[in-house]
Amino acid sequence: QVRLVESGGGLVQAGDSVRLSCSVSGFTLSTYTMGWFRQASGKEREFVIAIRSGGDSTYYADSVKGRFTISRDNAKNTVYVQMNNLRPEDTAVYYCAAKGSIGDYYRPGTYRFWGQGTQVTVSS
Repeated sequence: QVRLVESGGGLVQAGDSVRLSCSVSGFTLSTYTMGWFRQASGKEREFVIAIRSGGDSTYYADSVKGRFTISRDNAKNTVYVQMNNLRPEDTAVYYCAAKGSIGDYYRPGTYRFWGQGTQVTVSS
């Protein structure tokens, strides 16, 4: 059974840092590009950041460049996103996803497996 479980969210203040974790099981993490998306209340789900299976390439939304970094530990079946200098506009539910098909990394439709999400709320 495939599972992706996000953790690390919560309520923080603007300027704070948070690290989200995505623990996976039921598939071979090392063979998947992994991404993080977020969805704010009343808005569409949007791409945040992704990392290729080998960890050799990463992709960032312009809104998080210089503030967020992604990493993976395939041995621990875990993907991380370090979020620094958080802003109120970063408030959203953050989802971890495993990319399952050829296609643009920023398109949710190209991701095969999804977690249930973790809420991050940034107060001003």
